[in-house]
Amino acid sequence: MTKNAPILSNHGCRLNAYETKAMEELAQRAGLEGAVIINTCAVTSEAVRKAKQDIRKQRRTHPDAKIIVTGCAAQIDPDSFAQMGEVDHVIGNQEKMEPGTWAGLAGDFGTEPIQVDDIMSVTETAGHLIDGFGTRSRAYVQVQNGCDHRCTFCIIPFGRGNSRSVPAGVVVDQIKRLVDRGFKEIVLTGVDMTSWGADLPMQPQLGDLVQRILKLIPDLPRLRISSIDSIEVDPALMDALTESRFMPHLHLSLQHGDDLILKRMKRRHLRDDAIEFAHAARRLRPDITFGADIIAGFPTETDTHFENSMRLVDDCDLTWLHVFPYSPRPGTPAARMPQLSGPVIKERAAALRNKGAAAVHKHLEKQVGQSHQVLMENQTMGRTEQFAEVIFGSPQSEGSIVPTLITSQAGTQLLGTPV
Repeated sequence: MTKNAPILSNHGCRLNAYETKAMEELAQRAGLEGAVIINTCAVTSEAVRKAKQDIRKQRRTHPDAKIIVTGCAAQIDPDSFAQMGEVDHVIGNQEKMEPGTWAGLAGDFGTEPIQVDDIMSVTETAGHLIDGFGTRSRAYVQVQNGCDHRCTFCIIPFGRGNSRSVPAGVVVDQIKRLVDRGFKEIVLTGVDMTSWGADLPMQPQLGDLVQRILKLIPDLPRLRISSIDSIEVDPALMDALTESRFMPHLHLSLQHGDDLILKRMKRRHLRDDAIEFAHAARRLRPDITFGADIIAGFPTETDTHFENSMRLVDDCDLTWLHVFPYSPRPGTPAARMPQLSGPVIKERAAALRNKGAAAVHKHLEKQVGQSHQVLMENQTMGRTEQFAEVIFGSPQSEGSIVPTLITSQAGTQLLGTPV
């Protein structure tokens, strides 16, 4: 990074992180120097608050810099960011991926302070060709953007627009390029992954894409996918679970464990659907682990409803929980429902997190004495196929896949030795 290279601050999901990397390259190619670019998240009210806090901090740290705000929160409510004295420009989620936007910001020739168009009018998602981010071992590839569903708690479709897919050929070509650069693991990412392909000719499904990648790129050692909606998993994706290069770790968008709350959330599955999927996947891939998004304290949630979420952790044998304390997002149907008190929401979120911590401990405990293929993220830490962290006592080659014997557990990590 050059001395006057733009400074980027990312909030939110992996897709945001991917797009932040793409924006960095677009801004640098446009010659935008010394600017601060903040990519916001809108998934919760707390995420928006943190983004605004970051903006104020960045202005204090960089008093003379041009501050550019983008991302989902900026797309949904651009005026609230434009009204902040610290902000120079607000750009939308589509505009942030267009080279012309950054050329205009670099030249500053008549550039409007707010450049946010109707995200619902966007019909395509480009396959942004970046060299990967995060580590030298793992790269993320965007295959989908937007969401056609309207869960009652979720504001994200209004920040991302309707679902649109990157064509399979573009995805395969990008992954080949990344594998040629030495990346050992590729993660497919998107907003609503299981909707991939519905807008493409012949309407292929996510499983078709996964199987095509595995077939056409035999030199790719490891393939992962980001969060999926289990009720929409297609037969080809289930079949892919039996392929050893497809990593045995799925993150499920479950959100709750009670049927009534799921209906009030306008989810497309019921409790038994989630349990049935988990059992079916484990029959195909006994070593699989599941992560899950779960919301605590959704409006009208009773103690009994909440207990069903707690029991779902055991019934699906979930390991990696991502717990969201519910917070109302203005403009969503759930914000108009009877709300729970803040202390109750906080207490239930803490209980779910404790349940998740126990599940992680249980999983890690079972790995002691087992062998894993560990992908090294740096010289001393790598991850198993199920994404557990493994620490080594001696340096290993970053980016290599090391056959490893797990010798013990230390907190939320495993200790391993090469074999």
